[in-house]
Amino acid sequence: MKSYSVKELLKKQPIGEHVEVNGWVKTFRSNRFVALNDGSIIHNLQCVIDFENFDEDLLKQISTGAALKVTGTLVESQGRGQSVEIQATAVFVHGTADPETYPIQPKKHSLEFLREKAHLRVRTNTFSAVMRVRSALSFAVHQYFQQKGFYYMHAPIITGSDAEGAGEMFRVSTLDPKSPPLDDSGAIDYSQDFFGKETNLTVSGQLEAETYAMGLGNVYTFGPTFRAENSNTSRHLAEFWMIEPEMAFYDLDANMDLAEEFIKSILSYVLENCKDDLEFLEKRLLDEEKSKPQNERSDMALIEKLKFIVDNNFKRVTYTEAIEILRNCKPNKKKRFQFPIDEWGADLQSEHERFLVEKHFKCPVILFDYPANIKAFYMRLNEDGKTVRAMDVLFPGIGEIVGGSQREERLEVLQQKIKDLNIDEKELWWYLDLRRFGTAVHSGFGLGFERMVQFATGMGNIRDVIPYPRTPQNAEF
Repeated sequence: MKSYSVKELLKKQPIGEHVEVNGWVKTFRSNRFVALNDGSIIHNLQCVIDFENFDEDLLKQISTGAALKVTGTLVESQGRGQSVEIQATAVFVHGTADPETYPIQPKKHSLEFLREKAHLRVRTNTFSAVMRVRSALSFAVHQYFQQKGFYYMHAPIITGSDAEGAGEMFRVSTLDPKSPPLDDSGAIDYSQDFFGKETNLTVSGQLEAETYAMGLGNVYTFGPTFRAENSNTSRHLAEFWMIEPEMAFYDLDANMDLAEEFIKSILSYVLENCKDDLEFLEKRLLDEEKSKPQNERSDMALIEKLKFIVDNNFKRVTYTEAIEILRNCKPNKKKRFQFPIDEWGADLQSEHERFLVEKHFKCPVILFDYPANIKAFYMRLNEDGKTVRAMDVLFPGIGEIVGGSQREERLEVLQQKIKDLNIDEKELWWYLDLRRFGTAVHSGFGLGFERMVQFATGMGNIRDVIPYPRTPQNAEF
């Protein structure tokens, strides 16, 4: 007998066929109706048990959370809420779930409570929907780049370089923390460590991806990155996934074109392939927003917001133009911004970015040509000597979602920037070699995958779009 997933049975509906299905009990009503779900789809499958024909001891084992195998005939449902159901002829209990101790009962649980039960939260409708969308987005990322002729590159997770120059890195060491070896000056002697030098968990695969782009042409990384930033916010994680394409012979304009096309492609894929989950998440979001004041509610429903990105051309604006718009806008003049914009050179906050997208241009925005002193060392210096070929993609409700740039391909300029920032040139000898041997115009960008999942699912906290969030004081599970 063929074993089906719940999704297959609900989509194909082989009426009259004798079928077998496995899953977990969502609810068991009137000692008769089992709502079964196996994670393949947001909807449950109703299994009808004629309790008079089943052993009482077996029925006692069926409760929320129990794992069952149900065999029976698929029939058209007479009741409301489902089109088909299984008339069960046999039930096998894979594993029971004690109703007194099983924490995911059929009632509303807070997201905070579910974070404490992260090993079980995927059994809820919300988290199963989020994780299916995450999986679809992940597939769409690979599909897009593979179809464009990009090569997938695995950047190292342990590294000796700090790509962002931020210094917020997790150290990797096998030295005894209680009595590490010291050198003659009394400092820790890292030459005796496992790698013979100071090493850290990567904050970005970009620099290594650049080296591969300069040999393979177009590459992308998609892997975990780490920031030892002590931020307890709804937007930050200590461990998150980054998508970082790098392209040889691409200037900033080509880079912006690719970023826009890529974003539209992956969101289109989700709109097409995750309809049921998006509809559920949209309804969840609408219910959640009813408790908020009117001015804090989103202007657009979730699916409308995704279509807004897919259907609109991204507006391209220089940083200098954006500063003028922000300086002269009503919220700035009336001091409504938390961070007022006074002069050119200010580092834009998400409130400024969201104003540009949601209120001023009313479409996604790409800002470019930022001040050099607020951007990383590897970005190409413009002829004016004060701005760099950087670009950020700004989204409604979120602000910056992509950051990228044309990379500095001129050896002397890059060496000077490294020197000005007191970065040890010896640590980047290999990176500088790219400019010594066959240098060329090249560009790339980074997209924090969890931010994109957050946008696509409407979840308010980034901790709820990754299976096991790693945050300050939390490495449970």
